[in-house]
Amino acid sequence: MAGGVVLLALGGWLVTDAVIGGDGRTPWLALAGLLFAAPLVVAFTLRPAVFAGETRLRVRNPFRTVEMPWGTVESVRAGYSSEVIADGVKYQMWSIPVSLRARKKATRHNERVASGKSPTMGAGGLFGGRRMPDLAVGDSEPAESRATSDQAIDEIRELVERHGQKTEAQGSVAVRWSFEILVPALAGAILLAVLLATR
Repeated sequence: MAGGVVLLALGGWLVTDAVIGGDGRTPWLALAGLLFAAPLVVAFTLRPAVFAGETRLRVRNPFRTVEMPWGTVESVRAGYSSEVIADGVKYQMWSIPVSLRARKKATRHNERVASGKSPTMGAGGLFGGRRMPDLAVGDSEPAESRATSDQAIDEIRELVERHGQKTEAQGSVAVRWSFEILVPALAGAILLAVLLATR
């Protein structure tokens, strides 16, 4: 999200500079480029989210929003990407990215815990300093660690088990395309293509 905000700010600054200081068709090209790029930046950085309530799961991806009553959710899994299967259709959850690096780190931590080694053993960091312990104040031994994406998937699975049989959590899957993203991006692409073709 921070990267998206930075990209939007940078794009706004460059376009403002082109509009104020540019000549000929440069301001129009800059505005068309911004109209095309800004919705895509928002779609892939700021828009993705997952909302879990008592009756349904709402997955907001870059170009569409999917609402799934808990009764329609058949499985939730995280392989190379986070996915939910509802009514026989697979939907990806863009806002829960799977990090193989985080999984490996959690596996190494859990192996150290299982072997009884201290979590501070071994060199770490850029200059070979000691790793910080994974203990909270008052803990007697380190707890097992899990990747953030796997924790999120486990929480969603628990919600499916808890609410899946409720009467109010039944229904059908609803998919809505994100026209607020698609229409400006398409308009910007067409305008940009026309300007470039008539140079």
